[in-house]
Amino acid sequence: MKIDPENLQALAWIGDGVLALFARQWLLEQGRAPDAREFVAMTSNQFLSCMGRPTEVEARIGRIYLEEGLPAAFDWLEQVLLPLHLKQEAKRRRQNKS
Repeated sequence: MKIDPENLQALAWIGDGVLALFARQWLLEQGRAPDAREFVAMTSNQFLSCMGRPTEVEARIGRIYLEEGLPAAFDWLEQVLLPLHLKQEAKRRRQNKS
């Protein structure tokens, strides 16, 4: 579904907030907070670009949040983005040990 640029930006703004909340909560649950480096790794445009244009990824999160609520948005983040983040973190840790 094509979204007009103004609506895309609004959805991305909301999605960015939902992603930030998810990342902070997840880090706290993992006992890794405050961990600014990992927070940035989970929420940066560089990370989001692994799934497409960062604005569109954030807009998708925002749309899920608005249409289905915070639990659904968090479920999507846990099922889709978190595994990618964990994979990248594991790779980063292996590279840092080398």
